[in-house]
Amino acid sequence: MKILMLGWEFPPYKTGGLGTACYGLTKGMSKEGVDITFVVPFDPGKGEFVNLKGMTKTKVERIPSLLTPYQTSAGYDACMNDQGAQEVYGWNLFAEVERYSQLAAGFADDSFDIIHAHDWMTYKAGILAREITKKPLVVHIHATEYDRTGGHPNEEIAKRESEGMHAADLVIANSQRLKDEVIKHYGIDAAKIEVVHWGLDTDDKSIPQRAGWNQPTVLFLGRMTIQKGPEYFVHAAQKVLSHNPNVQFVMVGSGDKLPDVINLAADLGISDKILFTGALRGEDVNRAFSMADLFVMPSVSEPFGLVALEAMHNGTPAIISKQSGVSEVMRHCMQADFWDVDKMANLIATSLQHTAVLDELKHNGKKEIKRFDLATPAKKVINAYGKVLL
Repeated sequence: MKILMLGWEFPPYKTGGLGTACYGLTKGMSKEGVDITFVVPFDPGKGEFVNLKGMTKTKVERIPSLLTPYQTSAGYDACMNDQGAQEVYGWNLFAEVERYSQLAAGFADDSFDIIHAHDWMTYKAGILAREITKKPLVVHIHATEYDRTGGHPNEEIAKRESEGMHAADLVIANSQRLKDEVIKHYGIDAAKIEVVHWGLDTDDKSIPQRAGWNQPTVLFLGRMTIQKGPEYFVHAAQKVLSHNPNVQFVMVGSGDKLPDVINLAADLGISDKILFTGALRGEDVNRAFSMADLFVMPSVSEPFGLVALEAMHNGTPAIISKQSGVSEVMRHCMQADFWDVDKMANLIATSLQHTAVLDELKHNGKKEIKRFDLATPAKKVINAYGKVLL
């Protein structure tokens, strides 16, 4: 089987879970004998090496572009001004998506069995590729525009999401929660949507020796955006610190909400108790987990939440939002509604005080994480392809 896969982030060109998920899916499918050509935009000024270790049947085709993961129109405009490349790339975000779509579709030919497009930026490319090849189009939805914006979508992006999913022969969602959102907001036939939960690539990922602070440490790790709920983490921190001022909170990540979150910590009088590290990559992420006694994922709307599996892999117990896809499948963790900062704070304080709870979560997590391999989602996607192959 030969797949033309279209994406908009692939390690090392990544800023969030989508790139990690695409890498894991590609690696898992390659090990199942599937030939994959993965087309991705990249900034030619960065030129980082793409690691295809363990993917003998995969090649990556890179298209020079200013498109970046989770990019907004304003973000694209700023990048254009910095680069001074108005004559090379699209004049705005959507014009650049159109340019990328035309170039990406140029890799399509009759040798491919399936066209597989990840998220809205690639859906137009997938539609064009299907027109060229007459082969089935599978679109993968990782998060809707409603998830990313807290229910206030950019109408043009929502329109492109809708067009892509209605045009597709099959839609793959990474959780039942996301499937329900797609049906609710876009009216896609439920029978057309397959749910495939993510696995975690643990190859070559050694777990750093735990070397924490001299005080209990609680970690937030994710993009600082409305979707990830960082302000709820800060409010929970304030409540915990009012009872136990000896707790250290660490927030890892960058994004448009970062200044607001820093100001919120100052307004609540806890700036000295929250360390903001900015974004981390690679082994630094694992080190952050190794230094924490507890990880909290307070996402407002999380289609899956791969970072929760990364915490489990690193032996860091987790409190996760009930508004997340990973809560459907992750058993050995604590859960709270994102808005219930009282419960969140109580879970943090209680588990730090009674460490036997954390020890049990670590012990059971080591067993549970083995269920989240790369082979399982890869096989599910391959089986789903069978529904649209003639």
